[in-house]
Amino acid sequence: MTTLTLYELNNLVRQTLELMLYDEYWIRTEISELHVNRHCYMEFVQKDDGNGLIAKARAQVWANKWFIIKPMFERTTGQSLAAGMQVLVKVQVTFHEMYGYSLNVTDIDPTYTLGDIARRRQEILRTLREEGVETMNKELPLPRLLQRIAVISSATAAGYSDFCNQLHSNKRGLAFNTQLFQATMQGKDVEDSVISALNRIAEQCDEWDIVVIIRGGGSTSDLSGFDSLKLAENVAQFPLPIITGIGHERDDTIIDLISHTRVKTPTAAADFIVHHQEEELNNIEYLANALTHAADKLLLSHSARLSQLAEKIPMLFTAIKTKQETYLQQLLVILNSKSMQRLESQRNKVQMLHTQLGLLTPLTIAKQKHRIELIDSKLQYADPSRILQLGFSITRINGKAIRTSDSINNGDIIETILASGTIKSTVTWKKK
Repeated sequence: MTTLTLYELNNLVRQTLELMLYDEYWIRTEISELHVNRHCYMEFVQKDDGNGLIAKARAQVWANKWFIIKPMFERTTGQSLAAGMQVLVKVQVTFHEMYGYSLNVTDIDPTYTLGDIARRRQEILRTLREEGVETMNKELPLPRLLQRIAVISSATAAGYSDFCNQLHSNKRGLAFNTQLFQATMQGKDVEDSVISALNRIAEQCDEWDIVVIIRGGGSTSDLSGFDSLKLAENVAQFPLPIITGIGHERDDTIIDLISHTRVKTPTAAADFIVHHQEEELNNIEYLANALTHAADKLLLSHSARLSQLAEKIPMLFTAIKTKQETYLQQLLVILNSKSMQRLESQRNKVQMLHTQLGLLTPLTIAKQKHRIELIDSKLQYADPSRILQLGFSITRINGKAIRTSDSINNGDIIETILASGTIKSTVTWKKK
């Protein structure tokens, strides 16, 4: 029986592969891992429709090829090779007795990746369109005054410094209030970092007029973080207008496409804001001049009118005084006539009342005398002494007249008043 060592078997595999797969092959694949240490080491994967792995292979780009492939790819795509990218690469199949199967990358077609990037961008835009948010930020009205500006950038970015210098040193001396909301502006953390900054601004939304997202002073190849659906949704639906100045003049990122206004650089963003304010200042100055001119014209017109009226005032006073004197004289005549008529009428009424009083007085006196005589007769008839003379008496107990037997008890001392004299008695019997 013939036996082989492991090395011999692996060597046989290598020779077989070199014999059978001696050519170079263009393959479509996805980069799942990428590390550079002079040479570039990658892992290629292929996934099924359910996103499950169905193939995987190690790959490497040797330094002599990497120094050619890397800048060519970045110039064409505007991005660096990174994990998650779809690529079309030319490879040689290799096998090493110790390290096993791998692929040597000898060339790359950046137009394939560009197509994939464009496809993913179109998918993001289509999703935003289906969600009805693609143009929401663009439709926000730009405030007439852009003085309170929230800036999302890296604190150390040259673009941020350029923006502030250009904004605050404007020739018209316009004043602006800016605040930096720091964020990572390149690499894999862009999405989460910029969204976090937007959330912080949203918490104090009433304090700002506009948001500026700027990036500059670095490589323009690492822009994949700005082609994120999640970030695009946040920018599209943000309640304040957003200006982007990412600093990439050749291609637009997704957030460039859906932000309110896209400019090329941070300096251009500052120029846009300054120009907007200058236009508003010019409008205000024009309106102020127009208002001053209109006011002067109105004052001149009214001054002339007042002068005309002033000339007429003495004549008006004379006419009014003459009319007042005439009305007063007429009123005095009317009042004098009315007064005499009223006085004569009252005099006649007094004379008539005097006559009537002379006739009524004797009759009234006779009636009242007869009435007094009747009252006196009744008083005499009701006199208690007269009643006693008729044989009646008054019985009292404790000074009070007794009207019923219920008012006294056996043993009570009662007093009886007669026409002549008084009798005291002790009650021994009573009948109701």
